[in-house]
Formats: sequence, C-alpha cells, structure tokens
Amino acid sequence: MFCLRQVCSVFTLRHYQARTLCSDLLLSQISGCIHEDEVFSLVGRNKARLSEKHVGIALHTLWQLQKKRPLLSRTSDYVRNHSEFLTLCILAENKVEHMEDEVIVDTLYSILRLKVEDHVSLAKVLVTEAWKRLERLSLPALSKFALCLYKQHRHFSPVLGHVAHIVDMKLDSIQDIRILSVLMITISEVITESFRDRLLHKAEQLLEEKDEVHFNYARRILQFLQNAKLKYHPLLEKCNRIFLESASHLDIHSISHIFGLYEQLGFDNAEFRLIAKELLSEAVDDCYDPETFAKLFFSLGPMAGSKVRERLLVTAVHMAEEFSSQQVLMILKTMQKMKCRNSHLLKKMVSILHEHLDSYHVLQLVKLTQYLVALHCQDLELFAKLKVLLLGYLKSSVIPADTAAIIRVLATLPSFQVEEMIINKAAAVLPQCRLHHLNCIATALVRWNHHGQLHWQNGSELCAKLLQKLNDSGFQRLQKANNLNLLLEELTYVNGEWFEEVLNEETLAKCQHLIDQITWANVLPLSFFLIKSDHRCPALFDRIASVTVENIDKIPPSEIYFILFLFSALNYDPPDNEEFFKSCIQHLASNLSHLETYRLVLLGHVLAMAGYFPPVLIMTIFNVSFLSKLDAQLKVLPDTVKQRVHSSLMKLNRAVCLECPEFHIPWFHEPYCQRVFHNSMSRINPQRQRIHRMLTEILGGRHYSRISVLTPYYYEIDFECVLDVNKKPLSYMAQHIPLDVGGIHFRHDIKAEGRKALPSGAQRIAVEFLDSKAFSKDYSRHLKGEPAMKKRHLEMLGYRVVQVSSQQYFVSFLHCISSAK
Repeated sequence: MFCLRQVCSVFTLRHYQARTLCSDLLLSQISGCIHEDEVFSLVGRNKARLSEKHVGIALHTLWQLQKKRPLLSRTSDYVRNHSEFLTLCILAENKVEHMEDEVIVDTLYSILRLKVEDHVSLAKVLVTEAWKRLERLSLPALSKFALCLYKQHRHFSPVLGHVAHIVDMKLDSIQDIRILSVLMITISEVITESFRDRLLHKAEQLLEEKDEVHFNYARRILQFLQNAKLKYHPLLEKCNRIFLESASHLDIHSISHIFGLYEQLGFDNAEFRLIAKELLSEAVDDCYDPETFAKLFFSLGPMAGSKVRERLLVTAVHMAEEFSSQQVLMILKTMQKMKCRNSHLLKKMVSILHEHLDSYHVLQLVKLTQYLVALHCQDLELFAKLKVLLLGYLKSSVIPADTAAIIRVLATLPSFQVEEMIINKAAAVLPQCRLHHLNCIATALVRWNHHGQLHWQNGSELCAKLLQKLNDSGFQRLQKANNLNLLLEELTYVNGEWFEEVLNEETLAKCQHLIDQITWANVLPLSFFLIKSDHRCPALFDRIASVTVENIDKIPPSEIYFILFLFSALNYDPPDNEEFFKSCIQHLASNLSHLETYRLVLLGHVLAMAGYFPPVLIMTIFNVSFLSKLDAQLKVLPDTVKQRVHSSLMKLNRAVCLECPEFHIPWFHEPYCQRVFHNSMSRINPQRQRIHRMLTEILGGRHYSRISVLTPYYYEIDFECVLDVNKKPLSYMAQHIPLDVGGIHFRHDIKAEGRKALPSGAQRIAVEFLDSKAFSKDYSRHLKGEPAMKKRHLEMLGYRVVQVSSQQYFVSFLHCISSAK
C-alpha cells in the first residue's frame, strides 16, 4: 500500500511538473507571437488549458502587436471581430476574480486600447474588480487604472474620487514623474484647490530633480493645467523647456497637440515656434493622409512663409474630399487664424460641410459659424442650414453657456430675422447665467436692435425689457460675489460696450470691496481686468503694488511685465513708486533669461513709458546678436504681435536716444518709420483742417502755423507755431522755413533749425488735440502713459507742449493766443 502511494505520488509530481512546464511554455509562446493570427491560433488550440495568466498575456500581446504598427496600419477592427477574441473576453470575464491585481489593470488597459466599447460586460467586470482592490494596487497599477477610467470618460465617477483620495495620502511617496503626470490628468476634475496646488508643487519638484524628462510627461502636465483652467507659468515654462530639449522626438501629431494646449492655456513661445516650424516644414512633402495633413496645416499654416503657405493651400484643395467633419473644422479654424482668403479652398470646405453638418455637436456648430462669418463665406444656403440647426439646439438647450453661445453666434448670421422664441429663451436662462453669458446675450440684443432686426410686433419693446433684466441680473450677480478669485475667473472673457457701460464701475466697486482678498496669486488676473477696464482705481492699484513688492520672489517675471504695464500704460504712481519699480526691475534683471526675446522688447517699452531704463535691459536689447535672434523669432509670431513688437522697439529706441544719450545707442528706425508713415492714410482730416483755419485766422495767416508736423524721431504734431520772447507769433516765411511738403511738414534737424532759425527767446509751440483714448476712462481725465511720454519727449526736442482734450478747450486756447497777440 505504501509503495503504491509512493508511486502515485511520484506520478502526480511528474504530471504537475509536466503541466507547469507545458503551461510556462504556452505563456512564452503567446508572449513571443509576432502576429495576431498566431495568438488566435494558440488560443484556439488550447482553450481548455488557458488560465487567467494565459488570457491576460494574450490580450496584452494583442495590444502590443497593434502598438508597434503605425497608427494608420493598425487592425483593431479585425482583432475585435475575430471569434477567438470573443473567446478570450469570455474566459477573462470568468476568471477575473483569480487574476492578480496588475493583470486585471493590464487586461482592462489592453481591451480599451483595442477600442472595445466601455459598455461591454468584460470592461465593467474588470473596473468593478479593480475598484475592490484599489487600496492595494501599486502606484504604477493605480495610475494605469486611473487612465483607463479617464479614457472611459468617468471624469466625475466615485471610483476616481477614491483614486484621488489614495493619491492625496501617498503623494509624498510618488517619485516618478510619469506616474504623477498620469494621475494628475485623470483626477483633475475631482480635486480641491488646495490638493491641486500640492500636485503642482510636486510636479515642479520632480521636473527639477530629473535631468531628462520624456515630452509625453510634460504634455500630460499641460493637459492637467488645461483641465484645471489654470495658467501656471512656472510649470508652463518648465514643460516648454522639455519640449525644446526633446525637439528631435517630436512629430506632427505631438506638435499639433502641444500647440492646441498652448492656445487653450493662452501661452506662447517663439523659440518653440521656430523649432516647430523647422520640423514641420521638412514634413510638408511627406503628408499623404488627411488626419496628419490637417494637423500639419493647423500647426504650420499660421507661421509659414509665402511659398510654404501656398503649397499647404494647394494640398488642402487637392485633399479636400478626404477630410472628415472634424478635419474640416480644423482647416477652417486655421484659415481664420491665417486670415486666408483662398476662395477655392473655402468653397471646397463649404461643399463638404453641406454633407457633414449633422455630425457636429452644438458648440462645434457655434465655432463653425464663427469661422465662416470671419472668412466672409457667401453661401447663404449653408447659413440657412446652420440657422435651422442652431435654432433647434436653442429650443432644447438647458445649459446657460450653450444658450448664450448660440444666441451670440445667431446675431452674426447674415440677414437673420429674430424670433420671439429667442428672446423668451434668453429671458428663461438669465438667473443661471454667469457674467460672460450675460455679456454674450447682451451683445446679440444690442446688435439686433442696432440693425433693426426685431421686425415682429412689440419686438423692440421685448428686447428693451430683456436688456433691463440683463442689467438687473448682472448687478445681482456682482452683489452676491464674495470671492475675488471666482469673480476674476468670470471677468476673464467679459468685454464689449454693454459691460463697459452697465457693469464696469459696479465691478470695480466690488473688487475694491474684496480688496483684502488680493494676493500675489491673483494680482495678474486683476491687472488684466484693470487694463481692460481702462480705469484708474487708486485703492486697487496701491494694493497691487504693495502685494507685488511683498511677494516679488513668488511672482514669475512674465507676470511682472503685465503688472508694470498696468501702472505705465495708465500712468499711475503708487505711494512707494520708486520702491515698487525698483523691486520689479531687480527681480526682472536677475531673471532676464526666463523672458522671451520679443517680450524683453515689450518690457523695455513699458518701463520707458514710466521713465525707467535699466542698463542691463537696454544693453541686452540693443545688441546685434539679440536683434538677429529677434528678427528670426518675429517671422513665426502672429501678425498682431509682430506689429506690436516692431512698434515697441522703435518707441524704445527713440526713448533711449532722447532720454539716455549716455548709452550711445544709435537711432536706426528711420527707414521703418518712413515705411509706416507712407503706408498709413493721410492724417489731415477735415476736423483738423477746420481747426487749422481757426488758428491761422487768429494768428494772422497761414505762414504763422503749420499742420501735421513730423519731428525728428517721427513724432507727429497736430499743429505747430512759433512765439517770440513776448509770446507773439512769428512768421515761418520770415524764418525761411518751408511751409508745405505734400501736406506734411518735416523738421529734419531740430537742433540746427532751432539754433539757426529762431530768434533769441523764441519758442516752438506744439499743440496736441487729444481724443478720449489719451485718457483713462474714469472721471479724473488723467493722461495715459503713451501721450505722457510723447509730451516729455517733445519737450526734450525743444517744444512747449499744449495738450488740449476737447474742441471747446482748444477754442479757449486760441482765444488765449489771440489775447497775447
């Protein structure tokens, strides 16, 4: 009996060893497959022997084989529809409880990557089982599981809230930026503000500790910032640096994604644009599929040179029929950015849109309409279809943001007739509307009323009542506001006549009421709002200045620029003006390398307006290598930014020459000024001519005054006259000064002219007729920074400057001259 038992024991051991060996062999065979059919063949022959490990490794291998293929060569449909794949899914579902923790997560990840629908029972079972084991998952497995949930669009699910709680508990132990970056984007919708800040600081720490970071991790961090609607400059700049260092690994798809995130975050970087332009330009001839080309067009089009731009447009026309509805949307958006008027391409896009309109969701239809209106599309049939679809969405809409967006875009449609339903729908959502939504509705109503599009009976009366309700809703929303950060978030997208006329002063008063909530973290959005409002509010300005000085090391240099712009542009001196500017300048001087080349020029101009010329900044800018780098970057910047930088560099050059001759910086903007001047329209308008006639009559004739005088450094003066030592007008003819050169008078050498032509004690008078733009919009009528700097410079050029703010004051000035005469 004992011998028999021993023989059976040996037989059992050998059988177990053979089975284990066979099992291990099957595992290695499955994982060693180089084609999906090999996997399916092994599954088909060994169904009865497949354990949970075999099933897990088989599904994992199927995804890995797909992953190795280029995106367009993948065969996910073939894999999902194979009979043995269904077998694997059934076996996996039956064996879930026996799977190891990591196998469960890997299996879920693999089937989702193979585009198995979220509602398939296997996906549900895997999620449920992983949730049960959540507390014991390793950090890598936790991040992969969280990513699966995110890809299933469970952004607000309780299970992700559970994941967020675990991350909160274990945050200090996370040392892998890859794991952290995945967890950050997956839990971004279910975290508190304080937890969000901890995640940001942890990401900063890990990015600093790592010598080399994969660009995908940085891209995920940008995605987190976008999800959180947060423009956090320290992380943005670190991520941008990683992209620059990873340039050789970037392709069209990743560059397009990065540009899209930058656009949503309101961030830009000329250095990245330069590198991206070079990489994308090399790929122009290698784009054969619509998806890749649409992304290339989106990324390269707005910064391409004329030749490359033309090639892109020709290819887009040729490929038009192959574009999907989403790619058409991307092409039209880019055409708007490029200010492209290629009628052939636009017609091609429009012909495709007629077939695809039903595939767009409501906000995509809104954007589509905006692009078509901006591109001056003339297809009335398409606009009629858009109108029907938008009105349909409006009738069923219950989301205030969607309702407001639809109403605003309906107002831009050509020959649109307003229906009473629209007014009633707008009135219904007012109580739920944020300030931005109220602004959208008000903009539409004002437009309709202005263009007389309320033809139905009592239309204007209903519109007036709705506008009054809008005003009341806006006031009520401001009165209830008790959190400055939330208020500033709403104000970000608010602009236009309605807000300026109805709510601007009330909003300033509310910000002043919440003045104690101003911190270093919100001085930037507050400064943006005050710049936009164009009002000088001493209490708010003083608080911003003091908070900035106290927290100067916490505020990124790029934000300091906008804070300085507020004070310089509105020409306001805080109580400790010298300390404020000194602190800001010192902080900037030690961080110049963190500012982009073109932003240094803008910064220099802003400081010059306030009368500050830091030597380190001036000598950095007026340097041959710097200016060469600037020229290269300007080629990839948007036209509006390019023009602003050109103008700021000229103004800074002029200010340095006049106010800081000790720097020995030459005036090199003469050709630029001549081009700008000759390309502009004539400045002698009828109003100026009438005023000039009044001036000449009082002074005694045309030879006693000049109109539209150009000084050295290309300042333009509305009117100029010369008074002698007794304040009597002098004749230009008597001084042998030419009176007219094509309607514009140009003093070539002011020092020589003044020395040779003017009698002792005589003085030139520059008369500036200022419009409302020269003053802040508050009741102080305080001169803004730009006209104040012009007055300062004209005085340096030898003028006595008289700046008149209205025609009435100008007449008074003329009478004063007449009396003196």
